[in-house]
Order: sequence, then structure tokens, then C-alpha cells
Amino acid sequence: MAALEPLRILVLGAHPDDADIKTGGTSAKWCAMGHTVKLVSMTDGRGGHQTQHGPALARRRRAEAEAAAAVLGATYEVFDLPDGELDDRLDYRHRVIRLIRNFRPDLVLTHRPIDYHPDHRFTGLLVQDAAYLLTVPAVCPDTPHLATSPVILYFSDAFKKPCRFEPHVVVDIGEELDKVVAMLDCHESQFYEWIPYNAGYLEEVPRDVPARKAWLAERLRRRLQPLAQRFRELVVRTYGPERGHQVQYIEAFEVSEFGAPLDPAARARLFPFLPAHAGPPSGFVRKEWVDIPEEEG
Repeated sequence: MAALEPLRILVLGAHPDDADIKTGGTSAKWCAMGHTVKLVSMTDGRGGHQTQHGPALARRRRAEAEAAAAVLGATYEVFDLPDGELDDRLDYRHRVIRLIRNFRPDLVLTHRPIDYHPDHRFTGLLVQDAAYLLTVPAVCPDTPHLATSPVILYFSDAFKKPCRFEPHVVVDIGEELDKVVAMLDCHESQFYEWIPYNAGYLEEVPRDVPARKAWLAERLRRRLQPLAQRFRELVVRTYGPERGHQVQYIEAFEVSEFGAPLDPAARARLFPFLPAHAGPPSGFVRKEWVDIPEEEG
């Protein structure tokens, strides 16, 4: 059952395809239920290609992102910041604060500040640094402040140091897999050109258009299946033993301590397509600002 009020979901990725690959299936579920999903790229993607770059590539990637969002009925905003040059300067933080305040999301999803790519790290850090300041009237006073911070979730990743990704929400996206493939298929510059070139398998990409989409679908399935296995215990806890052991493709999210808590009521409202009994792993407790001991800052 859908929430009484349409949800407002904001997905903040670093590049014009990050939101798609990390949240495409879950975003498809929200959109199908009539909720509002806004995908954002913090950079213009102008550095992501082996031969084409600069403003021409930025224009191409913006068009790809808009086409991908149209697959779901979502919207895509691509910032004009250069790919590979994101950092934590104050004006970028203020831009994120204004973005979140203007959209007024119920939920924000983004990268963890632990990643191989500096743009990914700084996107997560900018959201983290904005979280509390969203509620402070004197910061960016030109944009009305929020009464409370929204719930913030992190995309899944495989990085282990200094800390591993720990999921609190898993979503079965098996029924949405075709839509995710359709979204990624829009990003031709990435999934058929740059990523295969950079990873050394460009020669594997079929030249025939229908064949390459089938090839992309198979690569996506191979990418997602280990994630379901990795978090099988939580998948079973979420969907029950019978269905949980059959789920093959998931998206997984970790709660950020810097946003509002994902308590059972918030989980039920923000993820109305999950079984009613599903909840965060036992033992998950969000620290409140007032509870942080003096020595922890």
C-alpha cells in the first residue's frame, strides 16, 4: 500500500549514471507507486570517456541522464561541476544545502564517504556535512531551512577499510531489472564505451544494438547476484525464508547516522513495497547528537 502522502526521494550521485546503477530498481518501484524521484549528478561527467571529453561529452551525458530518468518517469539534474574536480569547498556544501532544502525530500540516498573515486567520496561528504546545517536558519538564509533532517541512506559498495558497508535495507529488484537495463542502456557513452575501455573488455561489446543490450543485461545480472548472496541473511529476514532464499537481485542501503533515524514507522512509510514485518537488523541504534560523549567530539 502506498504512503498517504506522495514521497519525495532525492538520489545524489557523483556522475550521470551513479544514481541509476545504485538505485535504479528501487527508484522504479517508487515511481510506479506515484512517488516523486529526483536523480542528481554532482558533476557533468566530462572526464568519463577515452576519446571524447570536455563540453561535448558533458552535453552528451546530460542527454543520456535525461533519457534514463524518462524510463522511470523521474527527473535528472546534472550539475555543471567538472568531472574529477569535486571537493569539499564551502560553496559546494551550500549548493547541496540549497538543493535539499528546495526539494524537501523525505529521503536522501548517496555515496558513502569511503570510495575509490574522489567525486564519490566528496559527494557523500558534502551530504554528510549538509545534514545538520539543513536545519540551521542562519546558514544559506536565502533558502528556507528544514525543521528536521531527512533520512539519509548510503549506496552499497564493497570497500572494507576503514569500515565495511553495513546494510539496513535490502530491496528485491528482480521485477524491475528490465527497467534498470533500459536506464543503463541510455548511458551509451559509459556502458558500451568508457567503462569497457577502462576495464579492458571493450572488444566484448557487441556492435549490434539489440545484442549489446542483452549483453548489458547479462553483465548487470552477474554484478547484482553476489550482492544478494552477500546479504542473504538480511534478505531472508526482510522477505521471509521462502521468498528470501529465492531473491537473486537486490539493491542495499545503509542508514547514515547524520540524518533522521530509520525507525519502523519511517521504514514502513519510505519503503511501502517492503513486507510489513521487515525492519533494520537487530541491534541497529542511531546515535543522537546529544548522546555523543565529549571525547568523541
